[in-house]
Amino acid sequence: MAKRIYFIIGTDTGVGKTVFTALLTRRLREKEERVVALKPLCSGGREDARILRAAAGHVLSLDEINPWHFRAPLAPLLAARLEKKSVKLREVISHIRQASQRFETVIVEGAGGLRSPLGEGFDAQDCLLALRATPILVCPNRLGAVNQVLLVFHSLPKACAKKLQIVLVSPRIPNAASRSNLKLLAEFIEPSHLHVLPWIRETKKLRLDQGIQKKLDQIIMAATGN
Repeated sequence: MAKRIYFIIGTDTGVGKTVFTALLTRRLREKEERVVALKPLCSGGREDARILRAAAGHVLSLDEINPWHFRAPLAPLLAARLEKKSVKLREVISHIRQASQRFETVIVEGAGGLRSPLGEGFDAQDCLLALRATPILVCPNRLGAVNQVLLVFHSLPKACAKKLQIVLVSPRIPNAASRSNLKLLAEFIEPSHLHVLPWIRETKKLRLDQGIQKKLDQIIMAATGN
C-alpha cells in the first residue's frame, strides 16, 4: 500500500489544481519516490489527465489515470447522467486503492470544489475521507480567497481539517489582496499549513525553478509532518 495519499481539492474549477498536482508529482519523482497522479473523474475533455500522466512519467495508461470521463463540460454527476451512466463511491475508492498497491505516493486530483457532486451520492469530501487522505486545497491568491479557504476549512471534519494544507496560487501581478491574504488567514489557520506558490509563467512546460522547488518541498514536509 502507498505510504501516503494526497487528495487535491480546489475552491472552484479552473483554479490551478492540475498545474499544482503535476508540479507536486514531478517534484516527488525528482526525489526518487514511486509516485502516480490520478484524475479518477473528469468531464468535458481529458487534457488534465494527460498532463498528470506525463508528470508521472507515463507509468500508467490514460484509462488507469482517468477511468471515468464524460463529454459534457458539467459536474461529473450530471455529465454521466447525460450518457446514462453512473459512478459509485466504492468503485472510485477501489480503483485508487488498487493503484496504491504499486506506488509509494498516490496523488488524487478531484473535479471542481470540495462539495461538487462527482457521482451518485458522493463528492470529493466523501472520497478523501474514505481514503483517509491528506487534503491539499488549491486557491487563487486573490480577493475572496480568505472566505473561500475558510469555507472549506470549516466544512471538513475537525480531524481532517487539522491535516489540511492550503496552497495560494499567486497572480501574475501582485495586488493588495494577494499581499495580505496569507497574514489574515494565519489568524484562523496554523501558519505552517499555509503556502504561497509563485506565479507560474509557462503552464505547459511546468518548469521547476528553485523557487517552486523550495515551495513544493515545504508543502511536502508540512503534509507529511516532517
